[in-house]
Amino acid sequence: MKRLSILGGVLLAALSAFAFVFPAAAVELTGAERSALLAHGPWPSSPAELRHSDGSKGIDERWAATLGRALFFDPRLASDNTFSCASCHVPERWFSDGVPVAVGRAPLVRNTPTVVDVKFARWLGWGGEHDSVWSQTLRALTAPKEMNASHDHISALARSDGDYSCVLERAFSVRVDTLADEDLAVLVAKSLAAFQATLISGKSPFDEFLAGLRAGDSAAIALYPADALAGAKLFVGRGRCNICHFGPRFTHEEFADIGIGYFTSTGVDKGRYAGIDHLKANRYNLLGPFSDGPISQRANLTRRVVKSPRNFGEFRVPSLRNVERTAPYMHNGSLTTLEAVMTHYSELNIERLHATTNGLLRPLKLSATESKQLVEFLRSLTSELMLPPALPSIAECRS
Repeated sequence: MKRLSILGGVLLAALSAFAFVFPAAAVELTGAERSALLAHGPWPSSPAELRHSDGSKGIDERWAATLGRALFFDPRLASDNTFSCASCHVPERWFSDGVPVAVGRAPLVRNTPTVVDVKFARWLGWGGEHDSVWSQTLRALTAPKEMNASHDHISALARSDGDYSCVLERAFSVRVDTLADEDLAVLVAKSLAAFQATLISGKSPFDEFLAGLRAGDSAAIALYPADALAGAKLFVGRGRCNICHFGPRFTHEEFADIGIGYFTSTGVDKGRYAGIDHLKANRYNLLGPFSDGPISQRANLTRRVVKSPRNFGEFRVPSLRNVERTAPYMHNGSLTTLEAVMTHYSELNIERLHATTNGLLRPLKLSATESKQLVEFLRSLTSELMLPPALPSIAECRS
C-alpha cells in the first residue's frame, strides 16, 4: 500500500510537468502556468460585507453609504459650490477622469485613479500617503487645489441639510449638533468611503475562463479568446508581470520604480519616499484619534512601515482589473494607451531605474504579436460594476 502511494506521488509530479490540454479550445498550459493563472482568482461573486476600509464597528454602513452616495455628487461640498467628487471620479469613465493629471481648482501632478474596488486597497494615493479610504477622501475634500473645503464648511453643510443630519445621526449614532467641526467632517469622509465600498467590479471574461479552468469545463474554456490566452501565458511566463501584479486584484498592493519620470512642472514627485513621511505624520491615519475601534492589522502596517532610500521614485502598483477603462496610465498619466504601456516594458531603459531597484525588471523585447496578445489579455479583465447592495433612500430617514 505504501509502495502504491509513493508511485502515485511520483506519477503526479511527472504529470505536472506536461501540458494541460483542452481540445475544445486548443488550450495548452503547463502545470506551472495553470497554477499561476489560478492564483488570480476567484474574484468575489457578490459584494462583500458593506464596510469601509477602516474595519469600523458600531456603524450602520448601509445608511453611511446612502449618505455617501448623495454627497459624492453634491457640489456644495466644495468651498465655492462648483464641483463634486464625481467631477473627477466620473461614473461614465469608470470613476476616473480620462486626462493625464487631475484638474481640480488648479492642475495637479498625478493621474486620477478610479475608486472602483478601492475598498480592497491596502494603501491609498500614488505614494501611499493614506491607509484608509476615508482618510484619502478627507484629504481630497480639504486640499487647497482640489475641493478646498474647511472642516467648518463641511460640517455647516451637514448641519444645515436636514436630510444629511438625519442620516448622519442614524448611521453613526451621534447628535450632529453636539459634534465639533473636525469630528463631523471625518464622519462625512467616512460616509463617502462607505459609498465607495459599494463600487466593485463584476466578473470578467478572464474570471469565467478561470472558473472553467478550475472545473475542467472545456466549453467555458473554449469561449476565451486565443490571443488573450497567449497573452495570459506571457503575463505569468516570460513577462513575469505577475510578480507585482498578482492575486485576484492583479497587484501586490505595494510600490515599484518602473522607470517612469518623477520630475513635474513644480519640482520632483518623490513617490513612496515622501508618502511614508506623510502617512506617519497624518493625524487621520489608522493609528490616530479618529480611527474606529481597536488597532487593526491594517493599522499595524502603518506602524511598522519604514522609509528607505529605495522608495524614492516608487509609486503604487495599481490593480489591472478594468485597466482598459482607465487610460491614460502611470502615476503621471504619461502613457496614453495599453499599447504604449507594452512599448514601455518592451523597451525599458534600466538605466532610468533607481540604483537600489530589486533587479526584477528587464526589457521584454516583445514582438508586435506578443504586444497585441498581452493587450488582449488585459482587455479580458474588463467587466461591468457588480450590482450594489440595496440602500435606503435619504428621504426614508425622516419619514
